[in-house]
Amino acid sequence: MSTAPPHPPPDPPPYPIVTGRVRIAVDDPDATGAGGFMDAYTARPAEPGVRPAVIVGFEMFGVTAYIRRVADRLAAMGCLAVVPDFHHRTAPGFEGAADDAGRAAGFALLQRLTRDEVLRDVRATVDHLRGLPDAGERIGMVGFSLGGHLAFYAATRIDLAATAVVYPGWLDVTGTALGTPQPLLDLVPGMAGHRGKLLYLMGGKDHVVTPEQNRLAGERLTATGVRHEIVVYPDGPHGFLADERDSYRPDLAADAWRRITDLLATELDPSVRRIPDSPTGRTAEPEAEPEAAPAEALSGPENPGKGALT
Repeated sequence: MSTAPPHPPPDPPPYPIVTGRVRIAVDDPDATGAGGFMDAYTARPAEPGVRPAVIVGFEMFGVTAYIRRVADRLAAMGCLAVVPDFHHRTAPGFEGAADDAGRAAGFALLQRLTRDEVLRDVRATVDHLRGLPDAGERIGMVGFSLGGHLAFYAATRIDLAATAVVYPGWLDVTGTALGTPQPLLDLVPGMAGHRGKLLYLMGGKDHVVTPEQNRLAGERLTATGVRHEIVVYPDGPHGFLADERDSYRPDLAADAWRRITDLLATELDPSVRRIPDSPTGRTAEPEAEPEAAPAEALSGPENPGKGALT
């Protein structure tokens, strides 16, 4: 007599969270605030305990309600999340809308943001986390669009155990202050020395990021021995994870969050848990679309066989 296999245990529930704001000391004469400080949004599990720390890189729109929800989600997964205000020198507290005016303002601000400033801000955030009794030793960074660019750069200069970059732009070009003096992909050898893992998530229909950037990124990361995974969702637009916009794609977002969660659980702390997808920023569901094609996981040290489907 055969017996049915046991059902797997249900996923644990999300952690209850607490949120707040902190002021982080920055070694920079241009930092805002008395003595040079940068504001940051924080979210963490309400239960006491040491938690893996994750820095969140925002889109060019600043520390918006959407990005705060991203930090809240990371906290509900079991992380101590911090969102630095990278615009604090030029427009502290800026929150732009995802419309033409907001994009124009955000692009003007990112044109004034330099690599040196980003490095100072991320290092200051890491130092802040190192001083917290409830922050774990291993630190990661997750960034979206502009924030993905910032996270990619930070991983070439700072020892981050895990980095997730979601539709990061301008990695293979110059032309902005962040792209000076050489394209960011030229700095990939610095990432290899830290031995952290990089997760690179991209949409195949992204209007900002070219297929050439994706190809070059894979080549550079593989050639330098960076542990990485590159995932391209063929039908994904730029912003497919942003649950408040028409670009939002629930199926792609769910898969992306699964991969981000697995990265953080594997590289930072196994206590990081998957949680259900429940976007709160939308007032209506997007129109039904044909089922998305499977994501394409490109080759890398942990992805042998270019073009394998996952």
